Amino acid sequence: MNRRSFIQKTSLLTTTLFVSLKAFPSSMFSVDGVVSGSVTSKGKAVAGAVISDGYQVVQTDKAGQYEIKLNDLARFVWISTPAGYEFKTESSISRHYYKPDTAGKLNFDLQPLKQKDNRHNFIIWADPQVKNKSDVQQMMETSVPDTKKVVAGMGKIPVHGIGVGDLVWDNFDLFPAYDEAIAQIGIPFFQALGNHDQDYRQGGDDTSDRTFQAHYGPTYYSFNRGKAHYVVLDDVRYLGTERNYDGYITPTQLDWLAKDLQFVPKDALLIICLHIPVHNSVKNNDDFYAVIKDYSNVHIMSGHTHFNKNVIKNGVFEHNHGTVCGGWWTGPICEDGTPRGYGVYEVDGTKLKWHYKSTGRDRKEQLAVYVETLTNQKRLIANVWNYDPEWKVEYFLDGKAMGTLAQQDGFDPLAVKLYKGDKLPNPRSFVEARSTDHLFMAHFDPSVRKVKVVATDRFGEKFESEVSA
Repeated sequence: MNRRSFIQKTSLLTTTLFVSLKAFPSSMFSVDGVVSGSVTSKGKAVAGAVISDGYQVVQTDKAGQYEIKLNDLARFVWISTPAGYEFKTESSISRHYYKPDTAGKLNFDLQPLKQKDNRHNFIIWADPQVKNKSDVQQMMETSVPDTKKVVAGMGKIPVHGIGVGDLVWDNFDLFPAYDEAIAQIGIPFFQALGNHDQDYRQGGDDTSDRTFQAHYGPTYYSFNRGKAHYVVLDDVRYLGTERNYDGYITPTQLDWLAKDLQFVPKDALLIICLHIPVHNSVKNNDDFYAVIKDYSNVHIMSGHTHFNKNVIKNGVFEHNHGTVCGGWWTGPICEDGTPRGYGVYEVDGTKLKWHYKSTGRDRKEQLAVYVETLTNQKRLIANVWNYDPEWKVEYFLDGKAMGTLAQQDGFDPLAVKLYKGDKLPNPRSFVEARSTDHLFMAHFDPSVRKVKVVATDRFGEKFESEVSA
C-alpha cells in the first residue's frame, strides 16, 4: 500500500489512543488549553503519577488529580506508567499516549500487576531493519522464536521489551510486520525511533518522524518498573536532505528530561534507550551527560552500529548492541563477528545483570575461538562479544594454564570470510568486516593440539570454548 493509505489505516487502528499529529487545536480544550483529569486504579486515587505532553511534566496530587497546560506544539499526552502497574498495550505494542476529549478531560485507569516488580527483566532489540518480505521471513523464523523461548524460560517474572530503532529499513509498509513479530513474542514492547524509521521526504526534523508517530506515538517518553526508571529518547536529527542525519538530542528533549527526572530518586536505576550511540556519535552528548550527572546508576541502551560494544564514559555504562538482523540479514553475524541477537537484562531492585543472547545459540555461547596456521607458529584469536573491562579472558594449551590473553583490535576471521570484499555478501555487498576491540590473541607452537579459552564476565559467570589446533 502507499504511504498515504498506510497512515490512514494506522490512524483507524488506533482511533481511541492516537492523538492528531498536528498541534492540539485550542478548540478541543478549555479556553486556556488546559487538560485535567485523574489517575485511578480499581476506583482508588493514584498519587504521584507523572503526566506529560513532552514539554511540561506534572504529578497527580493525593486525590489522584492533575492539571497540565499544553504546549502549542504538543502532539501527545501520556502517562509515565508508575511502578506496580501494567503497561497499556495493543497486541503487545505500547500505547501509553492518549487523546483528551472535547472537554479537555483525560482520566487514566491503571491495572495493578499481579506480582511485585522490583525483580523484572527486559529485552533489547536493536535494528531488526527489515526491508522486504525475505527479511521479514528470516525475522519470523529465527529471531521471534528465539526470543519467545528466552521469555518463556523466565517464568512468571514481569518482562518487557524495547526496540531501540531501525525497526524497518525505510519501508514503512513493514511496520505491521514488525508489530506481528512483537505480538508473537507476547510481552509489552516500547519503541525508539531510528534513522531508517524516518520519512526522508517529509521536510525537516520536526516532520520526518510523523509516520513513525502515527504508528507508535511519541518519540520520547518515560515509564517505570520496580525501582527502575526508563527513558526513551529520539537522538536522530534529520537535516532536511534525503538520508542526511546526525546524532543529536534536541534542547526540547533535554529540557523535558530534566523535568522528568525531578520526580526520580537519585539512587534509582536509570535506563535510557535510544538509537545512535551517545558516547561518540551524539554531537551534544556533553549537554546530555550534564542533565543526568546526579545519577550514579545509569545505563544507556543503543543500536545503530551493527556491532556490539560496551563503553563506560562519565560513569555511564553504554550498551551498544549487536543487531537482530546481523549483517542486514545477509549472514549470521554482525560486522564485528558478534552473532545476530539481542540483549537480555535482569533487574533486582537497583541492580542490573545482563548477557548477550545470540539467535539460535545457547546462552552459554559467549565467544568464538579461531586457530590460524602461520609460517612457524599458530595464532589463537578469541572474539568475546560482550566484553567489558571487568571481564577476564584466559587460555589453556593442551590443558596447561597460560594466563590471560592480550586484548587487541582486529577483524573477526568469520566476518572476513563472509563479508570482506566488494562482491560479498550477495546481494548486499556494502556489508563489510569491521575492526573490533573485543578480540584476544596469542601465538603458540604448532605442536599444541588443544586450545581452550575461558572468559569470565563481571558477574563471575564463566564461558568457555575448546577447539583443536
